[in-house]
Amino acid sequence: MQIYQEDINLKTQSRVTYVNITDQVKDIIKKSNVKNGLVLVQTSHTTCSVLFEEFVHDKDFNGDEFLQVDLNNILDKIVPRELSENTNYRYPGPKHVAFLQELAKKDPNYPADPGTILNGDAHVRGSMFGGNQTFAIKDGEMLTGSVGYIYFVDWDQNRDRNRVCHVLVMGE
Repeated sequence: MQIYQEDINLKTQSRVTYVNITDQVKDIIKKSNVKNGLVLVQTSHTTCSVLFEEFVHDKDFNGDEFLQVDLNNILDKIVPRELSENTNYRYPGPKHVAFLQELAKKDPNYPADPGTILNGDAHVRGSMFGGNQTFAIKDGEMLTGSVGYIYFVDWDQNRDRNRVCHVLVMGE
């Protein structure tokens, strides 16, 4: 049994950002030399997801594929954006705000600006879609079909971010 791990570093924008990571995952599988096994693609960010979806050739002016635009339009209706405190969400509460402000003093990934943590919508979306996908590997190929692609999605619309997607390959 072999285990190989590698991270994919991503930059996301201050809007819902979809990043097609299919080719990077395939390259990591090749590097692993695993011919038969599994690949886990995971985010550790609670406002992000890993989605498996059909690649769509048509894009809007932002560069988002039409299926992603459709998904965003539906989600905007059922999980509206948190634009100010005490609107659609109870998150973040005062204790969590205090915790994050202390964290901002130690970690540059957490700015002290309280407006950047009004992202209850991103947390709900991340929970709905989950933080990982697992795929079978057979004869060195990931079994995703002809049109299946892997997307890293950052649901947080409050600021540009540096994100990390973890890939773990295991098998023989």
